[in-house]
Order: sequence, then C-alpha cells, then structure tokens
Amino acid sequence: MPDVILFDLFGVIARPQSAPARGALEAVADATAPTFWDVYWRLRPSYDNGQVSGTEYWLQVATELGATFDGDRIAALIAADIASWSSVDADMIQLIEHTAAAGVRLALLSNIPEELASHYERHHARWLRHFELVAFSCRIGHAKPDPAAFLWCCDKLDLTPDDVLFVDDRAENVHAAERLGMRAHRFTGPARTAQAISQTRRGSGRPTPATG
Repeated sequence: MPDVILFDLFGVIARPQSAPARGALEAVADATAPTFWDVYWRLRPSYDNGQVSGTEYWLQVATELGATFDGDRIAALIAADIASWSSVDADMIQLIEHTAAAGVRLALLSNIPEELASHYERHHARWLRHFELVAFSCRIGHAKPDPAAFLWCCDKLDLTPDDVLFVDDRAENVHAAERLGMRAHRFTGPARTAQAISQTRRGSGRPTPATG
C-alpha cells in the first residue's frame, strides 16, 4: 500500500485546453495553428520551470512568430492562457475530497508557470488544502518527466519512490515514475483512477496502467 498518492494537475484534475480556449489564444496572438502551438510548446519548458516570467515567455513567442507584442497584448495573452487551463473536473475534486477524508495522504506535482500557479492558489484553495505537498515546477525548478521532479517530492515527503502511487495522463510521465520505482496509474478518467486507488489501498499490488 502506498503512503502517498501523487497527482498530476492538468489532464487529471484540471481539464485540458478546450478547442474554444485554444482558438481564443490564437486570436489574441493573431497567429494560426499549427505554427503558434509549435512555438507555444517548444518555449514552454523554461516558463514552466520558472526560468522566465510570463512577459519574457510571450516576448520569446513573439520573436519566434516574427510578431511584436506590446504590454497590453502580453497581458491579454497571459489572461487567455490562464483561462484556457482553469476548468477543473468536478468528479475528480470529489474523488480527492473522498480520498482525503479516508485518511490517505495526498500530494500534487504539476508542470505549471508562476502566473497559473498563483491563479490556482487564489481560486482553488478549497480543494488544494487536501494536498500536504504542492510541488509546482515553476517553484521547485524541475518538471516532469525529469526524475529530479519526482525525487524532489519524495525528499520533501520523506519517502522512497516505492511508497508513492503516481497518477498522470501522459505516458512519458508515468513511465518516468515507474523507472524510479513508483507505482503509477495512467489516467483516463475518475472511475478508473478510483479503482486504482482502491486496489493499492487493499494491498493488491501495482495497478495495471490504463491504456488510451
């Protein structure tokens, strides 16, 4: 039985960007897919790791796109980016609250920039309080699937990797956790995740990662 369940945020508790939200970002940037999204994701790691600010990130995006973003445009892009990642899954919030109420220790590990981290702290404190450790990449300096991100959490929790059940929607993150010795569950929905948590709490061994 794991001592802690370590959750990912985006794609697990928070919903992925919707098509309308992605379209809104493209419109503010006055850029088209797929070029915009190639630049957006290619430059994202340094933003997620806290190496650059939101303003610096969007200036870098502008340079790559051959565009010019003034202060008002950058503020609008930051706001649209935050909005695109702000929708949460009510069923997952319920699962977190139920699991915490059962006495299970919970932790969170997310690749997230500072502006978005601050937004979640302001607007989602009600359920974030259930996590004894909240590890935001912008503040710990490590992002998944870097093993250092997982090991940072283990160190702060005073646990070894085999004491942890990790839940994430991305295969590369799940595999990275497994290589360190963590139990891992590939997220495909709240019901399968609840089942995986129940199995490990009963001491039935490592859950079979979900496919898809």
